[in-house]
Amino acid sequence: MQTRSLGQNMRVSALGYGCMGLTGVYGTPPDRQKGIEIIRAAVEGGVTFFDSAEAYGPFTNEELVGEALAPFRNQVTVATKFGWGINPDGSRYGLDSRPEHIRAVVDAMLKRLRADSVDLLYQHRVDPNVPIEDVAGTVKALIGAGKVKHFGLSEASARTIRRAHAVQPVTAVQSEYSLWTRDVEENSVLDTCEALGIGFVPFSPLGAGFLSGKIDSTTPIDPKDFRYNSPRFSPQARAANAPVVELLNQVAQRKKASAPQVALAWLLARKSWIVPIPGTTRRERLSENLGAVTIELTPDEVREIDVAASRIDVQGARLPEAVLRYSNR
Repeated sequence: MQTRSLGQNMRVSALGYGCMGLTGVYGTPPDRQKGIEIIRAAVEGGVTFFDSAEAYGPFTNEELVGEALAPFRNQVTVATKFGWGINPDGSRYGLDSRPEHIRAVVDAMLKRLRADSVDLLYQHRVDPNVPIEDVAGTVKALIGAGKVKHFGLSEASARTIRRAHAVQPVTAVQSEYSLWTRDVEENSVLDTCEALGIGFVPFSPLGAGFLSGKIDSTTPIDPKDFRYNSPRFSPQARAANAPVVELLNQVAQRKKASAPQVALAWLLARKSWIVPIPGTTRRERLSENLGAVTIELTPDEVREIDVAASRIDVQGARLPEAVLRYSNR
């Protein structure tokens, strides 16, 4: 597996693994043992970068990741996230990035992850009630105490990234980014990361599965699956957005690859400091995704894809409005 550098000299595999789907966000999750097996299969495939969050489950995803990666703890980098107000019973009360809450959350994370320190700690969503300088300062103190190694932000605005970075250097910014979701190109987040030497980690790099070509307008979606309420996954939007997958398939045929491999290769070709984190619950899909690192797109091929994609009017917001309001703050 090739490696890449995020900010602050953090070096990880060119493709990471997003663990969120192992605890039910996409409907019924796999059983715990299968979740452990696929995480360990990712390690065997050369993945050294794993993404979790206390909110996934909540709590159970970190526990699963901690158990699965315990034999490899010195070989891998584990990212997780704080920022939601979550009661011990799993109920939520909005955002909470108060310094005292961050400190308590990190102590609990370390136990669940079976780790001495958190490799990369993201603020999951920006809390408008807590100045980002206070958040960054709290993480800086945790780094000084040896409980955290690196600081990250998720779905933050360019302005917030700059303010946080001035207090504690930011290693990575995580936001949704793919061929059909390109907000970070337009809101200056990517430009800011480049200017400040911050790595960028696209989540949902395969469009929550749509860009794999395995979902069309007739595919049933489990009501427990977050995509059930996503505007971009309505049957009408899926039908309208089919040309994006057709474009990927056209390129894939020429490259002797698959649509998801081209979608990931497109991201890898954009910047050397971009590390996508596709997730899957199936071994064959994992192998397919990891094969993307061998697909090289020339600058001309990237431009060709961009020009063709610019002619496609993607329909539907990427997430429900109630979720999107927490982004780009």
